[in-house]
Amino acid sequence: MAEALILTELDPDGVLTVTMNRPERRNAFNSEAFLALRDAFATANADPRVAVVLLTGAGDDFSSGLDLSAIEMNRDDEPPFELLMDAICAFDKPLVCAAKGCAIGFGATVLFHADVVYLGQSAKLRFPFVSLGLVTEAAAAYLGPVTIGHKQAAELLFTAEFFGAEKALQYGMATQVFDDDTLIPKALHKARQMAQWPIDSLVAVKRIMKAMHGEKVALARKLEMKGFAELMGSKANMEAFTAFMERRPPDFKQFRK
Repeated sequence: MAEALILTELDPDGVLTVTMNRPERRNAFNSEAFLALRDAFATANADPRVAVVLLTGAGDDFSSGLDLSAIEMNRDDEPPFELLMDAICAFDKPLVCAAKGCAIGFGATVLFHADVVYLGQSAKLRFPFVSLGLVTEAAAAYLGPVTIGHKQAAELLFTAEFFGAEKALQYGMATQVFDDDTLIPKALHKARQMAQWPIDSLVAVKRIMKAMHGEKVALARKLEMKGFAELMGSKANMEAFTAFMERRPPDFKQFRK
């Protein structure tokens, strides 16, 4: 029997630990994993026992984002990723992320939707979208500048470079950095501190914090989906995926002639 793609564990204090569980793929997401995480967020939002969600990854990594080897090029219905983002954007309880190892693509953009982010020293983050000939996802082109400043976000989005936990902390993307071995216990401790208070108060405060950004996040996601539809399957995008499969650097300059 196949192991669950998403694991959930609710402790007596009201902290639901949600674990992305494909460690052999560095917790990369296929369609089934996106939908399973969507269900976990929707269930947690409706469960009166859940006060706080702690999102983390199994094994040595948080998430390497989309599983490019399992990408579905054509879908007539709404993409599973967007269904997941609907659930995350609607989630109105505190969301704490605890990330170590690789945090790439969704593994990085989801951190903009977290209320508190704790990173392990080994964390390596990356927004790879332009290197794939695509646009951002999860409203990252809006939430990035809002969270860490326009110039800092532009540097990370336009270079598609890897950056570590200390830079994420310096830029204001992370709340604190811990040793990998103590990351989860310390993140759980902080989550339990939050969970001791009335859920109605936690929800009300989060809704107020998000109120000014809701429409702009929705617009950014709409523009991203439009950009994705326009660029997916382009010459540059196909070169990026071909290069990935062939394990070589992409050659985008060939399209500038």
